[in-house]
Amino acid sequence: MIRPVGIEAMNVLGGMAFLDVRELCDHRGLDMPRFENLLMQEKSVALPYEDPVTFAVNAAKPLIDAMTPAERARIEMVITCTESGIDFGKSLSTYLHRYLELPANCRLFEIKQACYSGAAGLQMAANFVLSGTSPGGKALVVTTDISRFALADANAVQEWAYSEPSSGAGAVAMVVSDTPHILALDAGAYGNHSFEVMDTCRPGPDTEAGDADLSLMAYLDCAAGAVGDYLRRVEGADFRESFSQLCFHTPFGGMVKGAHRHLMRKLYKAKPDEIAADFEERLGPSLSYGKRVGNTAGGSVFVALAGTIDTAGITEPVRIGLFSYGSGCCSEFLSGVAGPESAARLGAMGISEALHKRYRLSIADYERLLAGDAVVRFGTKDAELDHQIVPGAWPADGAGTRLVLDKVVGYHRHYIWV
Repeated sequence: MIRPVGIEAMNVLGGMAFLDVRELCDHRGLDMPRFENLLMQEKSVALPYEDPVTFAVNAAKPLIDAMTPAERARIEMVITCTESGIDFGKSLSTYLHRYLELPANCRLFEIKQACYSGAAGLQMAANFVLSGTSPGGKALVVTTDISRFALADANAVQEWAYSEPSSGAGAVAMVVSDTPHILALDAGAYGNHSFEVMDTCRPGPDTEAGDADLSLMAYLDCAAGAVGDYLRRVEGADFRESFSQLCFHTPFGGMVKGAHRHLMRKLYKAKPDEIAADFEERLGPSLSYGKRVGNTAGGSVFVALAGTIDTAGITEPVRIGLFSYGSGCCSEFLSGVAGPESAARLGAMGISEALHKRYRLSIADYERLLAGDAVVRFGTKDAELDHQIVPGAWPADGAGTRLVLDKVVGYHRHYIWV
């Protein structure tokens, strides 16, 4: 008998500040009908003293704090999943290990494969648990990404066009174990589809390049291919009947809507009204948080999962299908079961409330961040952070509960709790 495995605890962090994307589109003079297709409301914006480490630690801290010393001692693997790394050699997981005060007998490493990294981390952690080599062992998997390329020189604004409103920042922390209170994975039930394509890439630490049309086509190909591989592997599985809810990698909601339409037409020759109703019922809840934080890359599908569990009104066990896609490209469709306990435990994290508490940036605030030199870029040797660059955003409540970047000395990043 296959032992249970999945997500024991989970948290989503949307950072300290956000921007209203409709205001941004008005300011940029973008086409509003095209903007409406993004299905976006807000985007999280990383402040200069927020980086992938602070996002990751602050997402994971509530999960670690809720553990007993005995439970914390069983964390034997820390996996960071990111395309926003801060060093070519040293992984972000080393900083998490330090600031979360985790036991020394941990494997620490990082995974990179664009927006697929989080699913890869989850599967690696799940297979560690399933191996039974360390009974009772747990893994901490944290996705953490910020759109640093969107904080480049203000003169580059026209080059991002419609990617700017949807490019967000955020982290998702997951404890993976054999007590899956949030999502019990269907072990062995998955489908993959991958091939080499230059749809989107990061040729430099603070730049992003690519072909939007090619990226859309690769995403659609992978959605069909990964779902098809799942249906081939899992006897009796049906895309429409087997999954009460669906969560897709969400660069923006309109892309998810297109992929769902593509699958329903391809598999069932479904009519437009039928497709629209199915999307609203099975994918609508998954957009609840994504439309408020933007594209969080490796964490995007798990932001969708959190939105589903928090807002779908789960009153009995339901099977959820998850589609993860990473440019370049690699994709996976996997599944798991969530229930009322999942909703109760995740609801206690207060994700929506935390998003409401973020500081609302004005366009002037935002453009000051874009045009300034306050951002600590990849490879910075020495820096002192200005914590008052946006005075209203600096946390005033709670002592020692949020990690921020304080300075960089000889390439070593130093953080403080505030």
